[in-house]
Amino acid sequence: MFVIIDIETTGNNPKFGSITELAIFQHNGKKITGQFSTLINPEIDIPYYITKLTGIDNMMVEDAPKFYEIAKKVVELTAGNIFVAHNANFDYQFIKEEFARIGYNFNSKTLCTVKLARKFLPGHKSYSLGRLCNDLGIEIQGRHRATGDALATVKLFEIILERNEQTANLKAINNLKLF
Repeated sequence: MFVIIDIETTGNNPKFGSITELAIFQHNGKKITGQFSTLINPEIDIPYYITKLTGIDNMMVEDAPKFYEIAKKVVELTAGNIFVAHNANFDYQFIKEEFARIGYNFNSKTLCTVKLARKFLPGHKSYSLGRLCNDLGIEIQGRHRATGDALATVKLFEIILERNEQTANLKAINNLKLF
């Protein structure tokens, strides 16, 4: 039903950057039902400032699969599911670009937990993942790493669903058009 996704990248621009790490958690609206995570060889150098932020360096990804080697798995896990991410446009555009490079047109319905949180959890000073998780008591194991941030996003998504069960049922969440 949903796939909660987080990626780490070599920069901010999908046209010039590449994915270095990917985590996908399949979710049925109640719990995680499947997962996949991997480092990815971006086939370009990882800038120093990215290594400082994520801890991912060129040596770590040297023997990791290239995106085209995991692309089929990504399609299998995401097909027919709604793509959920914190600042979803960033993750979605990078994944679309990686697929475009191998000649595949990746498309999915998307939900952004930043936009969902603003709508259903109003009143926070910041809706960054770190600050929002801190406000809500969500512990992030491995900040700025795909699995840690994706699991935090799963917990955030579950809180949004739980807190709004009476006013915003799962069908309503599915039908939101947030970008």
